[in-house]
Amino acid sequence: MITIPIPYHMDTVPLAVPDDNFKALIAPRNGNGNFHKTEEQILLEALANPLGTETLREMAKGKARVTLVTSDHTRSMPSKKTLPILLAEIRAGNPDAEITILIATGLHRPTTEAEQRQMFGDDIVEGERIIVSDAYNEEDFVDLGILPSGASFHMHKAAHETDLLITEGFIEPHFLAGFSGGRKSILPGICSAETVNENHSFRACAHPKSASGVMEGNPINEDMVVAARRAGVGFIFNVTLDHSRRISAAFAGDLEQAHEAGVAFLTGELQCDAVQGDIVVTSNGGYPLDQNLYQTPKAVTTAETCAGEDGIIIMFAACSDGIGGEYFEKVMRWGTPAEIEAKMKTIPPKETIPEMWCAQAYARILQK
Repeated sequence: MITIPIPYHMDTVPLAVPDDNFKALIAPRNGNGNFHKTEEQILLEALANPLGTETLREMAKGKARVTLVTSDHTRSMPSKKTLPILLAEIRAGNPDAEITILIATGLHRPTTEAEQRQMFGDDIVEGERIIVSDAYNEEDFVDLGILPSGASFHMHKAAHETDLLITEGFIEPHFLAGFSGGRKSILPGICSAETVNENHSFRACAHPKSASGVMEGNPINEDMVVAARRAGVGFIFNVTLDHSRRISAAFAGDLEQAHEAGVAFLTGELQCDAVQGDIVVTSNGGYPLDQNLYQTPKAVTTAETCAGEDGIIIMFAACSDGIGGEYFEKVMRWGTPAEIEAKMKTIPPKETIPEMWCAQAYARILQK
């Protein structure tokens, strides 16, 4: 009998599998060579050696207004460790900088103060100016034109009315955008609901290149890159995490160079051949990634590649926050998977229903 700990909420669930029924364990290799360094060392070294830009403290000189975009409560971004270092670096270059922390929620519910304290720590919540992006408040956004897909680009004005725009995030495979991190802090992070919905239209999500690990030729990614360029992102700070959520590497500097370096590193850590099985057991990674059902297509679409014909996928997700989206729930109640998919196909990109893309992933997989 083989026992495997499966991440679930704040803990793990032991899964016992008879030896004769066990085929493979697919997990990160974590052979990054950074175990001899502390997380702080990893972060400071990345900031001291940015890719394609000056150091952040040099860039901050003379910049009166600085906006720092960070992740929301649904992400595993270790902001309690990264934000103090970023804030200190900005103020080392410009002690008088007016800094705004902008939480990139995309279409998620607003991040509560209690969640902010858990994510950032009391000192930052009480001592810094924090704005939570609300994609549905049209007054908060500025029109920055049209994206390659034809989608309107509306970005939060706090990121537009600034002298230096910085983003932080963490890089992981993403079932539609290829990888998270980098440009995703802007789109969908701090864009209007209209922009996010168009970027995630049925047509875009159904494109064969809109898949985990695929960047080139991915229409969703292409819109995101153009949006981040147009936003004027001056500096990014992205990290990767190991299986225990320890920072395994950090990448700082230019929007595209730093993100590409992080993606290359992570690909070396994670990429492996798919192993086909009759039953595939997966997890959405535990809290906060398994807070709701809306987040779980990330795990299911990965497991999909390993499920043989008529295979069964068993997913562990606590869903402590329930389904996670009222629109997602409504779409999932339209009928059978085939009926849901057929109805979504008739919806034009500009009429995309919020959160529809997660139902689209489930509808596709459940028909296999």
